[in-house]
Formats: sequence, C-alpha cells, structure tokens
Amino acid sequence: MDQITMDRRSLLGAALLVAFTAGPRAAQAWTEKPVATDRVESFLALDAQGNVTVFIGKVDLGTGVRTGFMQIAAEELDVPLGRVRVIEGDTALTPDQGPTYGSLSIQNAGVQLRAAAATARRELLTRAATRFGAQPGALRVEEGAVVAPDGRRATFAELLGTGRLELAVDANAPIKPPEARRVVGRTVPRVDIPDKVFGRFEYVHDFKLPNMLHGRPVRPPAMGAVAEAVDEASIRHIPGVVRVVHRGAFVGVVAETEWAAVRAAKDLRVRWSDWAGLPDQARLWEHVKATPVAQVQVTSDRGNAAQAIASAPRKLQASYDFGINSHASMGPSCAVANFEGGRLTTWSASQATHNLRKQLAMMLAMPVEQVRCIYLEGAGCYGRNGHEDAAADAALLAQAVGRPVRVQWMRADEHGWDPKGPPHLVELRAGLDAQGNLTGWEAEAWIPKGAGGNVDLTAAELGGLPRENQIHPGNIIHNLAQPYAFPAVKTVCHRLDTTPFRPSWISTPGRMQNTYASEAFLDEVAAAAGKDPVQFRLSMLPREETRGREVLERVARLANWQTRPSPQADRTGEVLRGRGVTFCKYELVRTYVAAVAEVEVNRRTGVIRVTRFLCSHDCGQIINPDGVRSQIEGNIIHTLSRTFKEEMTFDRKAVTSLDWASYQVITFPEVPEIVIDLVDRPAERPWGAGEPAAAVVPSAVSNAVFDATGIRLRSVPFTPAKFRAALSAS
Repeated sequence: MDQITMDRRSLLGAALLVAFTAGPRAAQAWTEKPVATDRVESFLALDAQGNVTVFIGKVDLGTGVRTGFMQIAAEELDVPLGRVRVIEGDTALTPDQGPTYGSLSIQNAGVQLRAAAATARRELLTRAATRFGAQPGALRVEEGAVVAPDGRRATFAELLGTGRLELAVDANAPIKPPEARRVVGRTVPRVDIPDKVFGRFEYVHDFKLPNMLHGRPVRPPAMGAVAEAVDEASIRHIPGVVRVVHRGAFVGVVAETEWAAVRAAKDLRVRWSDWAGLPDQARLWEHVKATPVAQVQVTSDRGNAAQAIASAPRKLQASYDFGINSHASMGPSCAVANFEGGRLTTWSASQATHNLRKQLAMMLAMPVEQVRCIYLEGAGCYGRNGHEDAAADAALLAQAVGRPVRVQWMRADEHGWDPKGPPHLVELRAGLDAQGNLTGWEAEAWIPKGAGGNVDLTAAELGGLPRENQIHPGNIIHNLAQPYAFPAVKTVCHRLDTTPFRPSWISTPGRMQNTYASEAFLDEVAAAAGKDPVQFRLSMLPREETRGREVLERVARLANWQTRPSPQADRTGEVLRGRGVTFCKYELVRTYVAAVAEVEVNRRTGVIRVTRFLCSHDCGQIINPDGVRSQIEGNIIHTLSRTFKEEMTFDRKAVTSLDWASYQVITFPEVPEIVIDLVDRPAERPWGAGEPAAAVVPSAVSNAVFDATGIRLRSVPFTPAKFRAALSAS
C-alpha cells in the first residue's frame, strides 16, 4: 500500500494545504489532524512538491474505489493523478463517514470529498487573484498551479506559503462542469492492481510488528456452550506456547510462532458444556414463521389491496425463500492488536473502523480516545464478515500477554463463526381482472428486527464482556415496496424478535431477496395474464419513471428480446433454453438496473447453466467506467454463486458447512458471458454501483428457468435436486 503510506514526521513537516491543529483532547485521541466531516482540512493536504493526500473514511474492499477517490481529487484540484495518494479508514486521520456499505462510498463520501476539493480550489483561485491582480474567473488551474492570463504561475505551495488554510466545506462550491473534466468519467487503471498482480501488495495478513506473537481462538463445539474447564497442561509439550486465555466461553492461545499457535489451538483440551439450541434446518421456515414478532412494519399501503385481490376473477399466490448464507471470504479474517502506554491500536480489514473503535472500547471498558483502528486491505469483503471479530480476538489476547498479537482465523473459524445473512421468507398475493390487468398486490416478509448497525463482537459475546447486545441484519426491508404503479398495493415486514445465527448484512441485504421474490412473482403474474414480461413491466411503470423505462428497453435491445409470453411453447428435449428479465430501482430512490439471464436447463440432471447475463445499469454520473463494470461483473458472479451454490448447513449445535466441500461456491467454468450496458449521466450526481446489480440476479435466473421449462423455482439456492423435485411435482 505504498500509495497511502505516510508517517507523522513527513505529514507534519510538509508545507500543507491545511492545518493539522489539535487541542489537548485531540492529541490524547492521537488525532494528527482535524477529522470533522465539515472541514476541508479533514479531507485534503498538500506538500511543498504539489503532492495531494486524500483522507477518506470509507475503505477500498477490493472494489477499486480508492482509484475513484483519487480521480475526484485530481479532477477538482487539477493535479496529475500520480501526485494523489489516499489514506483510508484510520480513526486518527480520517473523518468518520460511516461504514463502507450500502453502495455509498462514491455517492456520499466521494461527493463530500469533491465538495472539499472544490472549496479548496476556489480559495486557491482567490489567493492567486489577489497575487496577480486579476479576477478569479480569468485564471486557470493546471498541474497543481494557478496560471494568469499573461502566463504568470503560482504553485499551490507558493500560494500557501508557511501560513495555514483552514476552511469549512462548502457543499455548494462550484465543481467542474462535465465538458471540462479530464479525469472523472474516464477509465483509469486501478492503482492497486500492479502490486497485486506481481505479489508486492501488502495485505493485512502480511502486516508484522516487532516482538509480535501469534494467537488463535478456540471456539466451542456448540454455539451456546461454555468452557467449564481448560487443561493448560495438554499443550505444554508444544514449544513456544506463551499463554492460554480463558474468559467464559472465550478461549484463546498465544504462541511465539503461528504454527505453534495452530497446534496449541488444535490440541488444547477443553471441557465444554452441552448445548443444542438451534432449530431443525429441515423445518427452518416453520421456525421462522413461529418466531415471535417484535414489530410489524408497513412499507407501502395504497388502495385496498386485500379487497382488490379478493374480488378479482383470478388470484395468484406464492412463497419465496432465500436460505442462510455465510460470507465465506476466500482469505480468512486477520488482525493485529497492540497495547502501548495504555492505548490500543488494531490493524484489520474492518469496513467500519470508526465503529470498531467504539466496540473495542466498550468491550475492554476503555475510553474511546485510547483506541485507534487502522484499515489494511484484506481478501475482499461484501458485508460485515469476520474482520472485526479477529480484531477483537487479537485485542483480548494482546491485553493478556502485553505484547502485539496477530490473529488469523482458520477456515473452520471463518465458515463457522462469521456473521450470517439471515433467512428471508416472502409470501405474495395478486389479483388479475378478466383482461389480465393486475388489480392488487400484497407481500409479507419475515425478517429479523434491527437495521444496519454494529454487529456484536464474537469475543465480547463469548467472553461475557460489554456489548450492544442487539441484532443487526442490515437494512433488509428495502425493495419489498414496488416501483410499479399497481392500482392497490400493501407490503408488510414482520420483524422477528430473534434469528438463529448472529446476523449481518451480506451484499445487497434485503434488496436482493425482496427483488428476487417480487420480480419472480411479477413474472408469474405476467405469465398468468399471457403477456410478455418486458411489456408487462413497462406498462406498469409510472410515466415519470423515464430512467427505469430506458434501462428496461436498453437491456431488451441488448438481448435481442423476442416479444412473447413465458414459458416458451416448445419445451421438449433434454436440454431446454430460455430467457428471463428483471428490473430494480434500488431502494426505490436510486440506481436503475435491468437484466436478462439466458439459461440452459438439463431436465434429466436438473443442472442449470447461465450461458449469458446481460445488464443495463444507470448509476448517474460515472467516475470510472472500468471500475463500475468491474463492480457489476463482481456482483453478477458472486450472486450467481449464491443463487446456485451457497447455503449454510447446521445441526442443532453449530454450523456444519465448515469447508469448501460443504459450502460450495461458483467455479470458473460456471461463469457466464457477461454483457454490460452503462448509462452515463455526467450532469447528474453519482449513485452507488457496489450492490444494485446483485439485486436482479436470482429473479432473472428464476424467470429464465420458467421460460425454458415451465417450472418455477422459488427457493434459493436453485440446486439440481430442487429442480428435479419441482419437475416431478409438476
């Protein structure tokens, strides 16, 4: 991460665009500079050589957003991209812009950064105008300098001198118009790729400190079990073991080497209490519907949907479910923790370092000012996985031994103890009149209570240490309400008091499951009405939804869509082919996506193969087209994995899918051809591109399978066994 490396001496010794002022309390919090989100100096600094440092609270989880932030700063300040570097997710140096989730990095943090850069640019022009005796409008900025009409130049450093420039961010500071942009909107190679390709990139797994020890957690065999006795003598034969840490159900070992820690964690004898409190997986959906409801949340209510359906000459109903998923990061979670002078520093791939700081302080009963969390890139992340938990493990072990401790989870830790995407059940009803027009729509979802807050740390939970003790599955109510102009509609979320596993968001939480159920059921309605799925959707979109209409029409053209009802008439033969369409207005407020999946289905084996996936995508202004394409491709591939393969298994005690054989993911031969159509709107604000394309995948596949075979799949994942069972029942 050479492009973001910066030590305190070089930071404070440079001629800075902004002043790093800190009072006594700020110094105690290790704040080397202001971090308030309304200050320019929180986001930007410039040294005497004209190099710009961007400080951003969001982090690059492998999505390339770091390059996008660099483009934004380079554009508004007119400096070469090579002179921009980024520091991200360091609680002492970067503003708290919220966790990196919800596709909000560019949409929110990028817009804040752009406003800060535009504010700074305006101030530099004002200073240069005074120096040159000219109007600011007559000056131009290029290559980190302001140039007068007569050719006189003043670099940013010259304009700053030795003084300090402290500014409030002006959200209305003028930004460059689209026609003047030279960096934003252009494809720029990601700055991290060369080092990753050639093995030079330093991940959190590579991070080391002097005198560092290695730790491993020892997890209970049952999720609710407690360690009644720990036999430390059972690992005395292992050279290099330093300490066994035991607090309630939290057990960990610390050793001089990683291999010694691995051996110690495996050989340590612990007497665990018995526990079998998980539901029967075979009856999961009965358990979900029987769970006490904490809140009934109506997300839309227009007209009298129940009456409209009851009086309709044709009624339809269906139930859709989406099973429990693990995050299953390819690289296991890892973190390093160090106590020094009563202060704790952690290095991890946390996507929410400012939140993690507060959680660690709570767990350890420390002042939050004495905790610093620093982001280092891990092996990718698409929701709150185990990185924060590894940091908590490392902090507990480091506190016990008084030396830095590195914790790297094993595969069974990752699959067994990362937070889970909760089970999601949706029941839908609709009515059709004699002409095949939809008269009413009802949907009910059974999902956990809570929203997108902090997920409790495993170490705190097992150790009986202070924690929030709340469940946070993510904002999973979104997209149950509809973007269509149904005559009557009511959508309701039953927010459940509990859920079987510690929940957290996985990419596109709720938006995917609800879009899947709604768009697949809408296809059922179109089929019952004998109408083409694309035309049926277009007929129900409000007139003012021009952008939604455009992505639907564009993806239909891209796929050479043949207008006809589904399923196709000829469904003979062993291998059948079909296509399915779907549409999403993300959270009903931003990013429009439409997709067509083309599939081949082997009726004998039940194997479904997506041969081509086409996507039309409108996220407003595009910062880096190649970055957006990569995001969309990643969304499609990952969600195809979840649609066909991924399903966590468990018994009454614990997770049983603890390896890649029992928790399968998509393989390279199963990746289809992906065709992407980007709609760029340079004059609009940028919207998120990190998640929306994932929302359309399961429904597009379900609709394509139905088109090919006449069989409707309503339970994710779409395994061969499920297809064969549905075919037998048809």
